[in-house]
Amino acid sequence: MADGPAGIGLEPPPSNLRDTARLDRLSLYDLYNATGLGIAGTDMPAFADQLDDRQRWDIATYIASFSAQPVANPAKTFNIADLARQTPAEVQAAEGADASATFRVQRAQPPQVQRGPAQLLDYTSVTLDKSLAAYKAGDREQAYDLSVAAYLEGFELVESSLDNVDANVRKDTEKSLMAYRQSLQDSLPLAQVAQKLEAAKGKLKESAGLLGSDGLSLSLSYVSGLLILLREGLEAILVLAAILAFLRNTGQQSAVRSVNIGWGLALLAGLGTWALAAYVIDVSGAQRELLEGATALFASVMVLWLGVWMHDRRHAAAWQDYVKSSLVGGGGRFGFAVLAFFSVYRELFEVILFYETLWLQAGPAGHDAVLAGGATALVLLVGLAWVILRGSAKLPLSLFFGINAALLCALSVVFAGHGVKALQEAGIFGTRPVPFFEFDCADLYSLSAQAIALIAIAVLYGRSRLAEKRRLQAAG
Repeated sequence: MADGPAGIGLEPPPSNLRDTARLDRLSLYDLYNATGLGIAGTDMPAFADQLDDRQRWDIATYIASFSAQPVANPAKTFNIADLARQTPAEVQAAEGADASATFRVQRAQPPQVQRGPAQLLDYTSVTLDKSLAAYKAGDREQAYDLSVAAYLEGFELVESSLDNVDANVRKDTEKSLMAYRQSLQDSLPLAQVAQKLEAAKGKLKESAGLLGSDGLSLSLSYVSGLLILLREGLEAILVLAAILAFLRNTGQQSAVRSVNIGWGLALLAGLGTWALAAYVIDVSGAQRELLEGATALFASVMVLWLGVWMHDRRHAAAWQDYVKSSLVGGGGRFGFAVLAFFSVYRELFEVILFYETLWLQAGPAGHDAVLAGGATALVLLVGLAWVILRGSAKLPLSLFFGINAALLCALSVVFAGHGVKALQEAGIFGTRPVPFFEFDCADLYSLSAQAIALIAIAVLYGRSRLAEKRRLQAAG
């Protein structure tokens, strides 16, 4: 090995991977990591853009098979976490040569990976250890990348389940992970970074204790299935109901069809995204957060525009002027359709991701409970939409406009915070919070983006009030 045409001229020369002594010092995760990020100080390139996660793990287990020799009587059965993070040399030092030989065979053909809470949290912990090791070695960029991967590919996937058990533990664990990541960005001394890491691992251990070892209970599977769809669907329902009620109450029935087309296309796009992610392409945690963040920020701008627009026309005179100008034409209908599309698509995208993770965590025994929870949430959402549409028809036009404007402006703040938080989790923005109140249940975080959104709403609202005052003075 190491004598192929691609290795000619590389400095230093590539290592012989059939060297058992060398392979015994490398874990499966080391091999996986090398294919994705390359090897610092060598000409070994990174293949993260050419190989997906499954292909990189396949390569790692294939390389590990070079040192595996059949054993007649396996000493023990190793779990998948140990197979990924331990080395044959470590096993031999701790348990002897027979255990090490068994370990080599099993890591070359690992069992099917479970994706229960314990495995996901263990992945987070192991990857954080790798991050600290890279920081010690002076590779701060790799240390940061690993800290992002530890969160996105591990802890984030159990957040919704943990929220339903103890939201405070989820929040504290997330903050500790972000604090560790920020310490890497700030280039703090190694001792302080290690202290942040130990604090994060302590919170991860607490989270693992709450969620159990492998699968979720039936009750937690049901509650998680209910709350995921109810929470994510509520925001989309509020936006759609506000738009549809507005169009019907103002006699613009022709535009209702455009809105229905918008959210209908969003359903198809969401299902298409799920099919691509499940069967065609491998969507990484970072890509998932980038798409989620971008759609949330776009929806925030659109919803804010509609909210301020409604506030400007909450009086009958202003509305009559608007109707006479016939602004709800082709362009206006298209704008409503786009808003409906993104409002539904961003929520559906999240629902699909959360349910995919929940489905794996619940296991076959909990699948019926997950479906029952989702069905219950769907009934509640349909009932809520009916109540909003029926109730809004009885409101005076000015009051209806005022309520809708306030609701949409509030949702704009929520979407802005959610979008920036997603980009923050993907490593695009820093993780240092700003002095600002938090209310997680409403997606309000201590983020500068939401403070900016609040300022923008205040400015636009003030402009609307000033324009109204001038209009009344001119009329008087």
